[in-house]
Amino acid sequence: MTTSASRRTTLIALAAALATGSVLAQKKYDPGASDTTIRIGNLVAYSGPVSAYGTIGKSAGAYFAKVNAEGGINGRKIDYLSLDDAYTPSKTVEQARKLVEQEEVLALFLPVGTAHNQAIQRYMNAKKVPQLFVGSGATRWGDITKFPWTLGWQPTYHTEGRVFGTHALASNPNAKIAVLMQNDDFGKDFQKGLLDGLGDKAKSHIVSTQTFEVTDPTVDSQIVSARAAGADVLVILATPKFAAMAIRKTAEMGWNAQRYVASVAQSVGAVLKPAGLQNAEGVISATYFRDPSDPGQKDTPEVKQYLAFMQQHYPQGDPYDSLNLIGYSAAQTLVQTLKQAGDNLTRENVMKQALNLSMTPPMLYPGIDVKTGPGDFFPIEKMQLIRFNGTRYEPVGSLF
Repeated sequence: MTTSASRRTTLIALAAALATGSVLAQKKYDPGASDTTIRIGNLVAYSGPVSAYGTIGKSAGAYFAKVNAEGGINGRKIDYLSLDDAYTPSKTVEQARKLVEQEEVLALFLPVGTAHNQAIQRYMNAKKVPQLFVGSGATRWGDITKFPWTLGWQPTYHTEGRVFGTHALASNPNAKIAVLMQNDDFGKDFQKGLLDGLGDKAKSHIVSTQTFEVTDPTVDSQIVSARAAGADVLVILATPKFAAMAIRKTAEMGWNAQRYVASVAQSVGAVLKPAGLQNAEGVISATYFRDPSDPGQKDTPEVKQYLAFMQQHYPQGDPYDSLNLIGYSAAQTLVQTLKQAGDNLTRENVMKQALNLSMTPPMLYPGIDVKTGPGDFFPIEKMQLIRFNGTRYEPVGSLF
């Protein structure tokens, strides 16, 4: 080999080495990320008063398993650690510390519950670990200025409550409204939206406000008191177990009030079936998802794809349970976030990508998408009112 040829070969090899080094240098990892895995934590109630929510964590895990089987995200498999917090804030704190300090997850994803996420919000922000796509509609998850490591996902309870109030008065200008609310931040946030929707008519139209604790055995006495106040509208701001109790009790009493149920408890499988489908006829709620049981939706590519996913990856789950739609669609949102992060899998960059989303998870209701950006810290901001016809939900009006 001539001297010039040898020099040329050396230069080519050096250039290749430098290029390879440059690529390697661009890879950045925080705890929980490597060349092969991305460790993600999750907290949800697999036991306790709202164990129905456990299927959210399972459906999300099933979606991650699907992604892993297809090669992962940028060649990395998701190591998904989903722990039970029994819907108890003190347990949420304990489990969050375990995930962050012992398991060293890159991010906490879809932790469910308002008081529960509030209990760990300051901790997660102090640790600078993303608390992503919180499973709660509290407005505080959009306060990025104060809590830059926390981000919600679903529409806010305040917005939903406001629309319930507006719709109730539009349907019945003389409505006498009773409120059954969980005595925690979830119930209070929703109640504030309801009051804002009623505006200056709130005092004259709300005739009863009944509260309950998640440790209460029933809400029967509260329903009896609400009816005794003369209400003809009942707004149920409760998690699945108690919403089912309330719907069943109103039917047993023969109380024909117009009932509104918070979207977190509109599941046919987890709420309306236990309450009795015949007892739930006429219930109004709100959604941001397609209904896979809707004859008008069943032949769409989005619903076909979802039903195939459930059959293959989570056959023990109920595909018509809206809680599974939450896990499925939120998991898709996280996957997109991690794809955008590329090889820069630092917690800071993951958070940056979560605040720069423009996507449409296929099972979101037509016209609804996921968007974040400068000054926009609420990923999903639209909903659709729905009414249960005894078999399935039907849309009421247009998107709000």
